[in-house]
Amino acid sequence: MNQTSFNFEEFIKNDSPSEKADEKHEPKDVAGAEDSSESTAPELDVQKAVVEELAVEKIELKEKLAGAEADILALKTKYEKTLHELQVKTAEVFSLKSELEKASSQSNALSSQLSALITKEEDQQERNPNALALLDRDVELPDRFPGETRDHVIEVIREARNKAEEEGRIRRAQILESVLVANEPNGTLAKRRKYLENLFAENGNILTGTVMEELKKLGISHRNGEEYLLPSEIINRTY
Repeated sequence: MNQTSFNFEEFIKNDSPSEKADEKHEPKDVAGAEDSSESTAPELDVQKAVVEELAVEKIELKEKLAGAEADILALKTKYEKTLHELQVKTAEVFSLKSELEKASSQSNALSSQLSALITKEEDQQERNPNALALLDRDVELPDRFPGETRDHVIEVIREARNKAEEEGRIRRAQILESVLVANEPNGTLAKRRKYLENLFAENGNILTGTVMEELKKLGISHRNGEEYLLPSEIINRTY
């Protein structure tokens, strides 16, 4: 009977089924690893891009925040300056208001004093006209030209005094002078005469429509019958 010899080296060299299976699967495992590394690389790129975008946005937000803080500081400074100016103006307004009230009070006081003085003068003239005019006067007779009559009389006395002095009539001049000393004109006649002179001067001493209308309001005629009067004639006839 032939015996088959067993070669141990051949047994070692022969791969076991498990090793052959490992060898068969090994290339597949390497390929899977490569696929995994390839899929991971794009994800890292995306994450890197996202991080970079976030970093840029963070920088932009910081810059905007810094700008906003600067604007807030500028507005705060402007507000404080405006508030200070407003407080100063408010103080000035209160000061001016106080001065106005004081001036108004003084004006009212002076108006009251003037009214009282005028009333007192009118009462004195009515109660004792001779003491002021040194002429008899019937207080019951109406004054045809209120405010002018007394001044006209004083002017006539002054003219008579001047004429008496020129003619050497000493006593008459002295008597008339005493009347003038005791009596001062109230100025109404002079004011009205001056107003009329200025009215003619401002209109070139011509009887314009404006002048005639004003004369009508004053109750002054600008005609003598059918003839128009010159400005100088109107003044002489009136005052």
